[in-house]
Amino acid sequence: MNTIGCSAFLDQIGIGSFDWGYLAVGMMGLAIVMLIVLILLIVQIVKVNKLKKRLDRFLLGKDGTSLEEDILKLFDDNQLLKEGAEKNRQDIDMIYKRLQTVYQKMGLVRYDAFNQMGGQLSYSLALLDENDNGFIINSVHSTEGCYSYSKEIRNGDNSISLSQEEAEALAIAKGKAV
Repeated sequence: MNTIGCSAFLDQIGIGSFDWGYLAVGMMGLAIVMLIVLILLIVQIVKVNKLKKRLDRFLLGKDGTSLEEDILKLFDDNQLLKEGAEKNRQDIDMIYKRLQTVYQKMGLVRYDAFNQMGGQLSYSLALLDENDNGFIINSVHSTEGCYSYSKEIRNGDNSISLSQEEAEALAIAKGKAV
């Protein structure tokens, strides 16, 4: 009666001729899928634990207030850096302005003022800034002594005529060697 009853019942619900081998294969497949899901679950749990440990290490001894204070300190430090960078920029601008008036160009010509009277001890020295403003110093050595004089240079020119040596020193200073 059990086998006939079971068979009648299975026939009644429509699975009387069901092959139990398929059921076993299906159960095995389901078991494999569940094993894969379990492994993935374990992997995710491990990742969450690692993340929790990192977060705990970051927040160790800290509460929301102390973290806020730390963040505000970082903002203050950032503001100090910005102010320092601005001061440096202003200082660099000031240095560039000062460099325009510093003597940057030089031309030196040595010569013998009095032919064959002791070598080339006389000289003309031109010193110019970025805008070709400056002066020329001329020093003439003779047997009687040394005489020096200067001539002012404005925008690369002067109001007093220049000797050949002075003009050469000025040209060298301006980068236009004669």
